[in-house]
Amino acid sequence: MTIRINRRTALGLGSVATAGAVLGPAAPADAEPADQGDDDGTPTTPQSAADRIAAVYQRQKLRAGGTWHSYVTVADPAGPPVAAVAEGADDRVEAYSVNKIAVATAVLDKVDRGLLSLTQQVEVTAAIVVPGGDGIFSLDGAYPSSVTLGHVLANLLTVSDDTAVRLCGLVCPAAEINQILVAKGFPQTQVQPVANPNRFFLGSTTPRETHDLLQALVGDRLLAPGSTAFLLGLLRSPVAYTDGFRRTMSSGERARVATKAGWYGDARNEAGVVFDTSGSPVLTYAMFAAGQADPDNFGATHPAVAARAVMGRRFLDAVSALDGVGTARRAARHRPSNGG
Repeated sequence: MTIRINRRTALGLGSVATAGAVLGPAAPADAEPADQGDDDGTPTTPQSAADRIAAVYQRQKLRAGGTWHSYVTVADPAGPPVAAVAEGADDRVEAYSVNKIAVATAVLDKVDRGLLSLTQQVEVTAAIVVPGGDGIFSLDGAYPSSVTLGHVLANLLTVSDDTAVRLCGLVCPAAEINQILVAKGFPQTQVQPVANPNRFFLGSTTPRETHDLLQALVGDRLLAPGSTAFLLGLLRSPVAYTDGFRRTMSSGERARVATKAGWYGDARNEAGVVFDTSGSPVLTYAMFAAGQADPDNFGATHPAVAARAVMGRRFLDAVSALDGVGTARRAARHRPSNGG
């Protein structure tokens, strides 16, 4: 099954569901009392944690309504990850900004091969800025200017800047991005080329491929160590997305989650990795939702985003007693500044 929404027509969908039934407006999911069974002790095995996560996912998905395509696993030191959720995991879906991880992967692959540098300058012209787009480049108003490629990627993956996508296209055209991703084993995770070779729509993926790309990243199989640390540092930073999975967490808990959200039309997507307290990856998630009520609401009260806020809190609690698998990476320590 393939679910495809063309970026040019997605806004026209309005309140019509892309697939499945729309169950109508829901109360904010984070206001709901604890789900029955959530207080029956902390899971102590990967399978029991996966069972808890599956139950939470199903309840919150039903409350939010719409259509979900998801793949969520729990790390198991004794073997392969345990699948907690596998719903339409191999269906191709519109990724929207979740595919900015894939774009950054292609750019950093060129950095690893010495073809690009994070310190090189990228020219920002008024013509390349996306009018009214998400992020900060459209707010500046002082163009032309130049920024480093590292600055471009920081904005791409934290505030999800739309102009940063076009700036990445200047140094890594659409066809090259797709070739790099295919070579790395991700043929379903592709951007959508347009007439201008340096521009593209963010394209599609499958939940399993996005999950596997994240697993390859934290498993040191995707990029060189420096690029891996750089990319994960952005996804775990305090300014990375906080409305969904990380919403009801402390600042320390948020630092244990690397996440990237994507939203457009009536779609609300998010994918990421949860690390245990020592810094090893313990849970990987890729969730793509569409067709919920309130499609013009891009805030934290959207039904799918509110559902992921509940999931994030309870998924984190479900794996709190478990050890992750693989390289331990403690988050960089961030201290607020009072200027000076």
